Amino acid sequence: MTSQRMYDRTFGETIRHIRENKGMLLRQVAAALEIDTALISKIERGERTAQKEQVSKITTILEVPEEELMIIWLSDKILTIVEEEPMAYKVLKQTEKRITKN
Repeated sequence: MTSQRMYDRTFGETIRHIRENKGMLLRQVAAALEIDTALISKIERGERTAQKEQVSKITTILEVPEEELMIIWLSDKILTIVEEEPMAYKVLKQTEKRITKN
């Protein structure tokens, strides 16, 4: 999957896509993460948010660059905060300016 297509998906959609393409079962990923299969299923469906430590482990399990999944995970977190705000785009642009200033 190209990086651009990967970034168009949610974190859960992304890890499901990668897992399925690798022929891995939910229970295999859950066992490697030492969590319940239902929890990883909820993460894939967007009903639960993975913890940062889990994201790092998932990258190892799925053999993908940590930076790519971390970007998607953080993007999902930010979107959750601003998606209902009418000025979300302006807020993000202002934040971008502040980040690039440092």
